[in-house]
Amino acid sequence: VLVAEKLGEAGLTLLQEFANVDCSYNLSPEELCTKISLCDALIVRSGTKVNREVFESSGGRLKVVGRAGVGIDNVDLSAATEHGCLVVNAPTANTVAAAEHGIALLAAMARNVAQADASVKAGKWQRNKYVGVSLVGKTLAVLGFGKVGSEVARRAKGLGMHVIAHDPYAPADRARAIGVELVSFDEAIATADFISLHMPLTPATNKMLNDETFAKMKKGVRIVNVARGGVIDEEALVRALDAGIVAQAALDVFSEEPPKQDSKLVQHERVTVTPHLGASTMEAQEGVAIEIAEAVVGALKGELAATAVNAPMVPAEVLTELKPYVELAEKLGRLAVQLVAGGSGVKTVKVSYASSRAPDDLDTRLLRAMITKGIIEPISSVFVNLVNADYTAKQRGLRITEERILLDGSPESPLESIQVQIANVESKFASAMSESGEIKVEGRVKDGIPHLTKVGSFEVDVSLEGSIILCRQVDQPGMIGTVGSILGEENVNVSFMSVGRVAPRKHAVMAIGVDDQPSKETLKRIGEVPAIEEFVFLKL
Repeated sequence: VLVAEKLGEAGLTLLQEFANVDCSYNLSPEELCTKISLCDALIVRSGTKVNREVFESSGGRLKVVGRAGVGIDNVDLSAATEHGCLVVNAPTANTVAAAEHGIALLAAMARNVAQADASVKAGKWQRNKYVGVSLVGKTLAVLGFGKVGSEVARRAKGLGMHVIAHDPYAPADRARAIGVELVSFDEAIATADFISLHMPLTPATNKMLNDETFAKMKKGVRIVNVARGGVIDEEALVRALDAGIVAQAALDVFSEEPPKQDSKLVQHERVTVTPHLGASTMEAQEGVAIEIAEAVVGALKGELAATAVNAPMVPAEVLTELKPYVELAEKLGRLAVQLVAGGSGVKTVKVSYASSRAPDDLDTRLLRAMITKGIIEPISSVFVNLVNADYTAKQRGLRITEERILLDGSPESPLESIQVQIANVESKFASAMSESGEIKVEGRVKDGIPHLTKVGSFEVDVSLEGSIILCRQVDQPGMIGTVGSILGEENVNVSFMSVGRVAPRKHAVMAIGVDDQPSKETLKRIGEVPAIEEFVFLKL
């Protein structure tokens, strides 16, 4: 086992009981490529780039890469998978350290600790200048109620704060157990005195705090970020601080790390900053070392690792046949979860496979894993695959049941259709609800391409490439032209369009495939067309 960056003693001890351990720090990329052909496993932190060349140089010997920490942007996952190498990370050991750092910044900001310290060291004694604010009785909004968010909430309750949280996918019962109320995003930011950010960086959360959201906040709000820098639009934060909307901010993370030396945000006198220390405690570093050592040893012994980040290889012939269905499964999961209105928490998912093959002849594990991937990935920072799908679903309280509908006919293609239903939730698009009250989407593969064939009780037919706009409208002439020309004026290319209706001149659902993401204004214009009763944009 090659350990290429500093790892806690406890982790090294665990590794040494099982393998020969070579600790070589600060290797150049060339040295790493030279050494790697003699190694079965490699352990890194965030500083070593494990790119395609590393895997190619290993000559197939490298079986596991362990990342001591959470983010794996420094490992080329597709190259790892192609070379049959498992990548594992250590996602839980840092949780408490990050939460404690969040609380430390919250208190330090409220009492101007950093600014007052600098002032006394500069020979001043400014007691009036650094009057702070109390935490007790104030409202803290925790945005993102995952592992770290819930630990911050628990500690803030102990400080006598009133805690509310927003997370469209968190189970309400888990929040209730801590005494936290789950509210909508707008309500959270409008009522909070303090806001603490704990969401992963995904396309949906990128620059989630921007000019528009700052404008909705209580004047004098204070913001803490120990999550990821990119969730705040940093220029907008400077404007909000100067305008007095945001009284103070305390930041451990930045969109570019380290930030530029002349960064207006870092130099701002009402901003407290630390250099990404969220996970930096002696205990967390030891914990991470043990967690990654156990994962690497387990993987070398051939055990299924719950923290595996990339999927193991499925037999090639199975994969070739199932490939379009694997794609269909993931996209149906993605569509279904985007139809859920936030606040309800996704709990029960039912998948139906219609096939004329005998049950033993169709392995649905991979398909179930892909549906899980489609449902969970858009809303979290977890990478889901065949190894960890069931574990990840269970961790989030997600129950997935499967049923098979046996069809008569020749079993040439493995599946006729896949249907995904999410029960006990509200939908952003009411027409996606079936008569029995679940969100329901169904699809099939045609000519090797995944197609959406049913939304709720409406039959449609659109290929699942690019993104999709669904509109429910009164079935009347001219609708296709109206929507088509709005998209055309905004230079959005339509790849296909399909209309399903219940009966002539009643209601119809129009599904439009688009190549690019339309702007908010374009979508607003579509919503303003009088005959359109509801619409939703779904990103694939």
